[in-house]
Amino acid sequence: MKAASLYVIAYDSPNDRRRTKLHKLLKGFGAWTQYSLFECWLTDTQLVKLHTRLDKLLKESEDSVRIYPLCARCAGEVETIGSPRPQPDAVFMV
Repeated sequence: MKAASLYVIAYDSPNDRRRTKLHKLLKGFGAWTQYSLFECWLTDTQLVKLHTRLDKLLKESEDSVRIYPLCARCAGEVETIGSPRPQPDAVFMV
C-alpha cells in the first residue's frame, strides 16, 4: 500500500453556507492550519474520495479549491513559525 502524501488545500466560496460545508468536509480529511487552508495527508484512495465529494458540493462558476501536492522531499522541508510542522496522523493498531 502506498503511503499518504501531503497536500496543501486552499479554498474560497462567496456563499457562506457552501464555504462552511467545504470547511467541514476538509476537516474530515486533514488539519486546518490557516484561514481557508488545510494540510492533508492523503492516500490515492482518499484523494479520489475527496474529489468526488468536492464535485458534489462546489459550484464551479463561483467556488475555488486548489490542491497542491508536495513531494516527500518538499514535505520534509516545510518550514513553520509559531506552529508544529505538518505530520501524518498516527495510526495505532491493537
